[in-house]
Amino acid sequence: MQTLMRKITERAAHVSVLGLGYVGLPLAIDFAQAGYTVTGIDPDANKVAGLQAGVSHVQDIDHVELQEVVNSGRLRVTSDFDALREVDTISICVPTPLNKTKEPDISYIVAATEAIVERLHPGQLIVLESTTYPGTTDEVILPRLETTGWRAGKDFFLAFSPERIDPGNAEFRLKNTPKILGGVTTQCTQVAYHLYQQIITTVVPVSSSRTAEMVKLLENTFRAVNIGLVNEVALMCARLGLDVWEVINAAATKPFGFMPFYPGPGLGGHCIPLDPHYLAWKLKTLDYRARFIELADDINTSMPHYVVTLVGDVLNEFQKSIKGSKILILGVAYKADTNDLRESPALEVIRLLQQKGAEVFFHDPYIPEVDIPGLRATVLNETILNWTDCAVITTNHRAYDYEWIVEHAPLIVDTRNATQYVKNGYEKIHKL
Repeated sequence: MQTLMRKITERAAHVSVLGLGYVGLPLAIDFAQAGYTVTGIDPDANKVAGLQAGVSHVQDIDHVELQEVVNSGRLRVTSDFDALREVDTISICVPTPLNKTKEPDISYIVAATEAIVERLHPGQLIVLESTTYPGTTDEVILPRLETTGWRAGKDFFLAFSPERIDPGNAEFRLKNTPKILGGVTTQCTQVAYHLYQQIITTVVPVSSSRTAEMVKLLENTFRAVNIGLVNEVALMCARLGLDVWEVINAAATKPFGFMPFYPGPGLGGHCIPLDPHYLAWKLKTLDYRARFIELADDINTSMPHYVVTLVGDVLNEFQKSIKGSKILILGVAYKADTNDLRESPALEVIRLLQQKGAEVFFHDPYIPEVDIPGLRATVLNETILNWTDCAVITTNHRAYDYEWIVEHAPLIVDTRNATQYVKNGYEKIHKL
């Protein structure tokens, strides 16, 4: 333990990151910038080739900062898992999707663990960062690592530290976002804390890896449930003839006891739509039903259907049907000002409109193409806006000139309140 702690202090520790996506790549770069020798490992040969050439596939990572650490030799990327034999620390940053029945798929974590088991040596630190259900670290990873005969807290060190990356957030990056950390033993927590303390301003140790796993799920379940609540409030306001955006903005003036959340066409991203299901699944194994999570999921997953119904109602006012109408989707990323398509509700809105016979086109300044049969990208100009029957704003990118869009489109369905500051043509706009 003391040997590894000393190597970390002296920047002599060889750090590795397994999985070089939007979580792993920033982590690898930050360690390299802090003076460590870093090996990034990813099975995607195309991704590795791009990184070796200094080309970032992650929007928040600038090519220049990537090239600097690659050219300096502080960051090496490879698809060869045998590189794990040489390293002192391993941060696991692999995907944790849900399967078709919304149950956790931890196959990537298991595969990463098996790769580590084959190359584990005394003195190594392993930290799981991938979001998962409470108990994964000590029930799934720990027993596999201990098949080597080595023991956690004595021969190697194991901890869980959930990622808190927020794509597109320029204010809170890895360094200044407090990091939760819990080891499977006290010694494991101490070593992992010492490592992450070198690159992150505030590291928050908790009593166990299970606690750290639960913290992450609470954070995103909190958001999913509150978004579900405000989405239902939007449905209520529609029935009552009220403007939900006005209601929320007025409520947000209260300086205590209220935190504003905003409705939309549904949930997107890798975390919020998925993470609560990890918790709900775990609780099912303990004969407990997570009712808030189930209800919030029902409401949130129904929002694309509500958007399509709203589009149909708006067109109907002008003696048109969805079938045969030319509908322009503005923004397909799940979040404003990013190129992230993961779980984007815009994709479900598109599919539903197509099923009803609409001719659907899309424009997104960050995403040139989407793999949906029959869907085509289009330029955004006056001719296209005049030609379309209805434009649906599903992502509120700041790059859009909403005043100009409203001026030239015949009808607007705004699911994000992106047109709140538009001064003219307000009669064309129909909000969620």
